[in-house]
Amino acid sequence: MIAGVVVAAIAAATVWYFKNWHKALIEFDIHINPKAVYLSTYAEPPQFAIWLENADNHRKKQIFVTNRVGVGDWEGKADVPVAIPHWVKVFRAKETEADDDDEIVISGATPKDEYFRIDAEVRPGSKWTVWIEMNLAGDYNEFYPQFNRITHEEDEFACGQPALLYKADIKADNGAEYVPQLYSMSLWEDGENILKPVDATITSADKVFDEMKISIKRPKFRFINLKKVENQDVLKNNSK
Repeated sequence: MIAGVVVAAIAAATVWYFKNWHKALIEFDIHINPKAVYLSTYAEPPQFAIWLENADNHRKKQIFVTNRVGVGDWEGKADVPVAIPHWVKVFRAKETEADDDDEIVISGATPKDEYFRIDAEVRPGSKWTVWIEMNLAGDYNEFYPQFNRITHEEDEFACGQPALLYKADIKADNGAEYVPQLYSMSLWEDGENILKPVDATITSADKVFDEMKISIKRPKFRFINLKKVENQDVLKNNSK
């Protein structure tokens, strides 16, 4: 019986190897600064999205977007493109350069835990630009107040400081590690996404993601626990 399990395990491992030898994992690790979240008006975790852009053909591969942004769940509001506007521009404007990879996305609840991890499969050696866009609602400061006393305008969507866009150029070589760098502010102005250099008006938004790391790894094979299988077989035989 155990010999059969061993043979099956070897066969499974062989099949797994030939299915995965040409794959690499891009692993994303993000630490969400709990103090920055707590000090915002709503003390709610940030909205964010992660996607890849192929360096050769510029095709895009979505990795993750928080559910509220992905499905437009804004508690009575139809949509809030100002939250992470560059993601909206790239993936909601389907008239331009839509392809199959645009539809591959994991939409999940906004992480409640301060540590977030997700991975994506790509071909070993392939080159990508990683994009991460993030906004923390209610992260107000003197430059982005809840109510502007000079213009008498209110922050209608409570975005506070604008979304920030991070970037990393990577190559999927096993063991390689990268740290995304702050690329620009991502704003929604007059119905359009505008990217601007990060300036002194950003006082705390750049501290929401206080640690980020991208690691390239090989897919891991999960071995069968032979002892567990043996015990289960014994229990089954004894119950007969």
